[in-house]
Amino acid sequence: MQTNISVGDPRAVKRWATALATDTEKQMYFNRFIGKGENHIIERKVELESDAGDRVRFDLSMRLRGGMVYGDDNVEGKEENLTFYSDEVHIDQARKGADAGGRMSRKRTLHDLRMVAKDRTAEYVAEWFDELVFVYLSGDATLSAVNEDAKITSAFANNPIQAPDAAHIAYGGAANSKATLTAADKMSRATIERISTIPRMMNATDPDTVKMTAVNVEGNKHFVLLISPWQAYDLRTEQSTLSWADVQKAAASAEGRNNPIFKGGLGMLNDVVIHQHENVRRFTDYGAGGDVEAHRSLFMGRQAGVVAYGQAGNGTRFQWEEELKDAKNRVAIYAGCICGFKKTRFNNRDFGVIAVDTASTNPNA
Repeated sequence: MQTNISVGDPRAVKRWATALATDTEKQMYFNRFIGKGENHIIERKVELESDAGDRVRFDLSMRLRGGMVYGDDNVEGKEENLTFYSDEVHIDQARKGADAGGRMSRKRTLHDLRMVAKDRTAEYVAEWFDELVFVYLSGDATLSAVNEDAKITSAFANNPIQAPDAAHIAYGGAANSKATLTAADKMSRATIERISTIPRMMNATDPDTVKMTAVNVEGNKHFVLLISPWQAYDLRTEQSTLSWADVQKAAASAEGRNNPIFKGGLGMLNDVVIHQHENVRRFTDYGAGGDVEAHRSLFMGRQAGVVAYGQAGNGTRFQWEEELKDAKNRVAIYAGCICGFKKTRFNNRDFGVIAVDTASTNPNA
């Protein structure tokens, strides 16, 4: 005889919360880039998973920059002060509800409405989290991007959405600003090659800018470029001496290709692993006339963003609650998490991400 764990049973809450967490994390695109420690695109801060509080504060120690003392010159009194910059991420609760229907609705259908509610809720929470990451890493402070299925309409958990500073934004082709971008300034191999030089020369051209650091994969340094499917189309169909097959081959033969940053990648160019996602922020008001469509791809290095979770009471990062309503006739499902995300930023400058704006249009239009 099969054991049936009914709605409201504490064992059911635990069971479904665990299943929800597993399904949600599998569906979260950015989950492949998240990990504890500095050597990840998105660093997971774990302090709030077991301790009380609603924010995590973290510091960056700057390099020493003063000169040496030579010969018998007195070094005492010439010590250089240590410089630290700080940032913080706040957490808050976010929940989504679903109605699994009354007794007769559940009786009439062959579907397991409890399972359907779990699947749809896990899907929604995963999509919500991915969009949250895109909004913050893109620095779309005005939320002016065109997104017909927008789930993020304001800042979350009091974490500010911060626009890219001047040193951490670049453009396709010959453009050097939003107003100068033309329809011809599309994503290209030359653009990727050019953008890949920015972090390498960041300190040489501006010592006050904290140098972006690549992710270390088995001794090799890699950045990640996340582009839209339309930008990917422009890249694949571009006439170039370097074929798209060469770009794909570079990723397939790379050392450490089993690392999560290669999972689902399109290819690699100059140690930049190229990914695509449909949620890359899209705008329609670029160019001198404000009528050029553009996408904001993300060139990401180590610690581009930070995520923090507040552990739920049932021992998972995602909550699952069931409630009987209407004289125990209807089942209401609630799921969500306590979390927070923020683009890492020190001294009013971005730390690990460069926004790359290029023109891009629908190839099927």
